[in-house]
Amino acid sequence: MGTKKWFAGAAGLIAAALALSACTPPAANSTATAPAASNVSVMWNQPFYSVNQYSTSGNNLVNANVGYLITDTMTYYGEGLNLVNNKSFGTYEKLSDSPLKVKVTLADTATWSDGVPVTAADLVLYWATYSGAFNTLSDDEVKKDQDTGAVTSTNKGSDVYFDQTGVPAFSLVKDFPVIGDNGKSVTYTYSKPFADWEKNLMTAGLPAHVVGTRALGETDATKAADDVVKAFQNKDNATLSKISNVWNKDWNFKNKPADANLLVSCGPYVISDAVADQYLTLTKNPNYKGDHKPSIDTITIRFNEDPMAGVQALQNGEVQLISPQVTEDAYKAAKALTNATTITGIEGSYEHIDLSVASGGAFDPKTYGGDAAKALKVKQAFLHVVPRQKIVDTLVKPVNPDAAVRNSFNAVPGAPDYEAVSSANGMGTTYGDVDVAKAKQLLSEAGVTSPTVRIMFAKQNVRRQGEFRLIKETAEEAGFKIVDSSSDYWSTLVFTAPDKYDVAFFAWISNGTGVTDVIPQYKTKKLGGSNNPYGFSNKQVDDLYDQLQVETDPAKQTEILKQVDKLLVDNAFGLTIFQFPSMTSYSNKLSGIKPIAITPTIFWNFWEWKIS
Repeated sequence: MGTKKWFAGAAGLIAAALALSACTPPAANSTATAPAASNVSVMWNQPFYSVNQYSTSGNNLVNANVGYLITDTMTYYGEGLNLVNNKSFGTYEKLSDSPLKVKVTLADTATWSDGVPVTAADLVLYWATYSGAFNTLSDDEVKKDQDTGAVTSTNKGSDVYFDQTGVPAFSLVKDFPVIGDNGKSVTYTYSKPFADWEKNLMTAGLPAHVVGTRALGETDATKAADDVVKAFQNKDNATLSKISNVWNKDWNFKNKPADANLLVSCGPYVISDAVADQYLTLTKNPNYKGDHKPSIDTITIRFNEDPMAGVQALQNGEVQLISPQVTEDAYKAAKALTNATTITGIEGSYEHIDLSVASGGAFDPKTYGGDAAKALKVKQAFLHVVPRQKIVDTLVKPVNPDAAVRNSFNAVPGAPDYEAVSSANGMGTTYGDVDVAKAKQLLSEAGVTSPTVRIMFAKQNVRRQGEFRLIKETAEEAGFKIVDSSSDYWSTLVFTAPDKYDVAFFAWISNGTGVTDVIPQYKTKKLGGSNNPYGFSNKQVDDLYDQLQVETDPAKQTEILKQVDKLLVDNAFGLTIFQFPSMTSYSNKLSGIKPIAITPTIFWNFWEWKIS
């Protein structure tokens, strides 16, 4: 995935704290004899907006974190980023290598919060929607909200569109899965070997019986789920059209929906309250039978992008846990708290900039009559003035003194293949230092004067504001005209409005350790590049990623990544900047907090949390 995105200084501290108080959810009813409920409030930097994290528009870290709390899965990452089989939800086994065949079997304890068992129908729905195989409409034929990215048009007749492009793991399962064991198991046969099959297992997403009820009007849960499966089996497009409309739209909400069926979960928690852009409350699922039963009765996630507001709220006891996109001021303030513990480290997120060649702007060959060579020189010129080292020195090292510039698209600093990949790609040698003279030379060679570059980033993000100022300073020295195109809706505009920016400036966060996880960022969009809205397309890159998908030898995987990384640098796709410094601060009354570097970061072991 996976993919994700995310400052006001001390001056906004009081106002932010007041705003937090104003969005406090109502207290739970209690009696003198009832035991006190245990509650934990967490501050997060972006509002929740969709349970359907499996859709393109819902694919966001905050939604994924909520999804982790309300959805049991076949596997999860534990300490040390070890992959753990959640056997209370289900087990899996590889039946053969040639062809790759994997059987997933659900546990009897896998149950939806309304008491309906999780069945093969849920697994099939997850595979079918994620595979992209059942769509009859392309992305270009579907209307989406420009701010949210959510589908707004309604499929009619036999038109089918699930808001999800093909994911390698799922799109390689081309034959309909075999359902067995009275609906408790599903066997998948892959058309090719797949290196990361264990890290990309089919699991339960949205409840098939609820989808069937809402789409088809069937009130019996078993029959509703069966009807969903039959529609996919028979490629009944008229029925799939209705199913896709429900799947695309119904689970997108910011406020608590009136229909309780939309809150059905198969995890330890259920959503019990939600107020748009303010907070979301989760309550223990009374029908949860798995191994991850939590001790905390309710978790309230409050939304505020200001890291200093989070520190103030922690100090005041309004929240018990924060993990903001840390600034120097927030770091110093958190370390000074006497009522909280602060942990620092490195996240799986990394800062980067991507250049769009489909925006009609400075980097688009169409701007120069289709002259790709001219557009490349303008791209290279811009990359030469991105002050990566100064950004790290100024904004990151005060929080993490060991911070360094990241020089690879595909390899993570500290990973065994990082040095090999980064030393071979040329990013560090070509764009290691700002070179204004080289940028001017390239613009002159291209015959381009004062090109305008619109930079898209999170409008309220203090650190990004600082990065933007540093980039603007050196870029304008070289002759670029820099435009602030920041937006509160940047995370969706990047994908839905390519004409509004030339540079996308944000972070990707890893949700796994698979070598194929990066493919959607750089592959041609129609060939699996679901996270590549920039018009970048390179046949060599596509072919190499196809090889990577089926390559299981780590040494050969590294060689492929070296080649891809160099191609991306040579074609001026963009630049990586730094690995995120992390800061997690929590009340001394709260224990069990052990953040990991990848999604779901602070939430991964919520069942171990305790509060006194």
